[in-house]
Formats: sequence, C-alpha cells, structure tokens
Amino acid sequence: MMPGGLSDTKPATPEVQQLVNQSFFPFFSQVKSQFESRANMNCVVFTAIVYKTQVVAGTMYFIKVQVSEAEYVHLKVFQSPPYENQGPSLEGFQTGKTRDDPLTYF
Repeated sequence: MMPGGLSDTKPATPEVQQLVNQSFFPFFSQVKSQFESRANMNCVVFTAIVYKTQVVAGTMYFIKVQVSEAEYVHLKVFQSPPYENQGPSLEGFQTGKTRDDPLTYF
C-alpha cells in the first residue's frame, strides 16, 4: 500500500464490526447512532461486509455495511491513535449502495 493510499479490500473482521456497532468509551457517540441520526434511518441490520483502511494521523476506515436485505451504505470512519483516548467517529457516508458496488475513496 502506498503511504496515504487505500489498502486492498478485506473481509470485515470482528474488530471492524465492533467499530461500527459500538464505541470503546461510553461517553462517545457510536458510529451506528451517528449514521442513523445523520441519514435519518433506523437500521435493524448493521453488518460490516468489507473494508479498506487509510493510514493518516490515526486510521480512516472505509466500510461497506449492510443496512437491509438489499441495501448497503459506505461509511468513512476515523479512529484516532490509542493515546488520544477517543472513540471512532463517522466522517462521511454514502447511501443507496449495492453489495457489488466497490469501496472507493470519498
């Protein structure tokens, strides 16, 4: 991977699923609740499928998430370095995606 570039697409891991489902600190907003609030959606399903990473001053995750039987969203989630003691934050998202849409930088 080129410095600052996106990694190859990888299958979602339990750690990536945890990143989208919950924060590591109770006083930070969860990525799922941030997404639901900003997209005005209530997601019963919220399953990470694949992801890419970009190393910045922390790690930017680009994650394909299934939100219904046939609908997917792409999330851009920033995780700061551990020493900063901050939870993940939703930096952006794209709705109306399908399972076959490739993850790209946005």
